[in-house]
Amino acid sequence: MNNEIKPYSVYTTDEAQQLLKVSKSTMKRFLKNGLIKANKLGRQYRILGKEILRIVSPQTETMATHSYLKLKQKVVNKINKW
Repeated sequence: MNNEIKPYSVYTTDEAQQLLKVSKSTMKRFLKNGLIKANKLGRQYRILGKEILRIVSPQTETMATHSYLKLKQKVVNKINKW
C-alpha cells in the first residue's frame, strides 16, 4: 500500500487503520467518538483522506491532549468524592 494520503481519496477503515498505524479497537473508538468523520455505507465506513490527514496534524494532537486532561480531571474529581 502506498503511504501517501490523498485528501480527496476514499479509504476503508482497514486502510485508514494501516495508514494511522493504530489497532482495530482504536479505529473503532475514533469513529464512535467522532474523532474521525466517516460516512457509513451499509455496514461499512468510508473515510476521506483529508480526515486521516486531519487526525495526524499537530492541532489534533493538542486537542486530544486537552480532551484527555479534561477527562482525567473528571475521573480524579469522582474518585476524590468517594
